[in-house]
Amino acid sequence: MHPWALSGLLAIGILASSEIACSQEGPTGDQPAPQHQSTSQNNMTPEQRAAALRNFLGLGAVPDKAAAQRGAPLFKQNCAFCHGPQAHGATGPGLITSDEVLGDDHGEHLVSFLKKGRPQKGMPGFPTMSDSQLTEISEFIHLQVETVANRGAYHVLNIVVGNPVKGKAYVADHCMSCHTAETFAHIGSRFRSPDQLQKGWIWPARTAGAGDASLAITATVKTPDGRSIAGRVSQLSDFRISLVDTAGQSHAIELEPGVAVDITDPLAKHQEMIMTFTNSDMHNVTAYLVTLK
Repeated sequence: MHPWALSGLLAIGILASSEIACSQEGPTGDQPAPQHQSTSQNNMTPEQRAAALRNFLGLGAVPDKAAAQRGAPLFKQNCAFCHGPQAHGATGPGLITSDEVLGDDHGEHLVSFLKKGRPQKGMPGFPTMSDSQLTEISEFIHLQVETVANRGAYHVLNIVVGNPVKGKAYVADHCMSCHTAETFAHIGSRFRSPDQLQKGWIWPARTAGAGDASLAITATVKTPDGRSIAGRVSQLSDFRISLVDTAGQSHAIELEPGVAVDITDPLAKHQEMIMTFTNSDMHNVTAYLVTLK
């Protein structure tokens, strides 16, 4: 990986974890996403998600985790007082975006650099440490870069911390006007993990489907000449709306004076809910839904 690349990767890293797995799940710019997904993030293991995001970002060589684990105490003893326990910086600079670090893969450059140090800038060398020890320190630093840049490698801790009784009451009060009991039947078994379940019920994926099974945004457009065109919204901006009708025909309508647009979004209630519920509501509902196996 080029040394200058990480700052850009850090800026897009948060978004990229969903981009690589469900790049068409949500709207981008003024375009509602197509109503299908590629590889479902719900079906990916953490390792697959991390590898996919690593490829997406072009992060370079995969750190040796075993070597990094051996290097952790060495870094703590010799480097952390200056560069911080995770190499994010302390009295000295952070190493996450260091040119020396990003220009190295497995210690081929860092080992010689660490032996000599940079005395003119206050960094001592470590000439008495072995090459293997310095390689392990290098791998530890690379693992810290990976942790910061690759959001796909982040492991979510237990989020089932709410009150399932209160969660059941919330669902009864806020969800049953649109859903039936069948909607929630076995929902706890449909997702790989509680965090995926939580994401799924807060904002369900807009997957392809027919009739009531689809969460597609639809619209009916009435033109000044009396035509009425209805279908799934494939694009929407301040100037144009594009629809795909039930026959698969595409229609692009300029939003000129006299054009009336009636949009139906099945997830509109979810959007309203997101603006009103509390963290406790979210945790309580998740705690309830995971019990519905």
